[in-house]
Amino acid sequence: MDRLSTLLTHFGVNAGTFHSGTFCGTTGFDGEQACGHLHLLQVGELDLKLADERTLHLTKPTLIFFPRPYRHRLFASDATDTQLVCASLTFDGGAGNALAAALPDYLILDLDDVPTMAGTLEWLFNEAFGGICGREAMMDRLFELLVIQLLRHILSNRDQSPGMMAGLADPRLARSLSLMHDSPGKAWTVAELSTAANMSRASFAEYFRLVVGQTPVDYLVSWRISLAQKRLREGKSIALIADEVGYESPSALARAFRRKTGTSPREWLQEGKRR
Repeated sequence: MDRLSTLLTHFGVNAGTFHSGTFCGTTGFDGEQACGHLHLLQVGELDLKLADERTLHLTKPTLIFFPRPYRHRLFASDATDTQLVCASLTFDGGAGNALAAALPDYLILDLDDVPTMAGTLEWLFNEAFGGICGREAMMDRLFELLVIQLLRHILSNRDQSPGMMAGLADPRLARSLSLMHDSPGKAWTVAELSTAANMSRASFAEYFRLVVGQTPVDYLVSWRISLAQKRLREGKSIALIADEVGYESPSALARAFRRKTGTSPREWLQEGKRR
């Protein structure tokens, strides 16, 4: 069972490197951009001011991950010889897609605490400071690889807030969630999903709600609507989308879509274009 590949097939990440080298002064991110960010502090010192006005003083090699738009500010003195590598991150399907929405607002990790990423980090820093042709294209791909490794790291941590990632990190629920992710068009029943989890129907339903924060039926609808939103952005017709995500007609999908989002698919798409 692969808990991540289906998610990344639907909601892959695209990185764009925008800084590599010495960093000094102040740079702010207002959270209005339609992207997240990944900052890597290689050496030196860095002050990170978060949206809640807390300021963290970082003195060790550190990874700073914002999967969605989030207000923050970076500051470094020219006396600290701070070396920083940064990229913007855009998930397919937009910042509100099911995967991006399931991640924490931010993640701050000492690089020494993530040894599984050591090879990728070394390669990325070599590209960043090596001046080799094709470096930016290579760095973009390495940042994307780093995000996949970060997702693996998150799934290895059972201490999470309720949501998709908490469910995928739970060995009793991971298979049921993966079945819904892999086959969203199937009319899954709680009985079928509880069998996959090797739990009684009642125990499964209660445990799923506790860990994921939704009932299994509500989660399946949310997953289907998230896929529908991505397909709408891609220009697919609602008739094709309805068949793909398990609704017997476009009107049935439209009703479920309105219940979840408060708007029709057409209205939602037009609002997104105006932003």
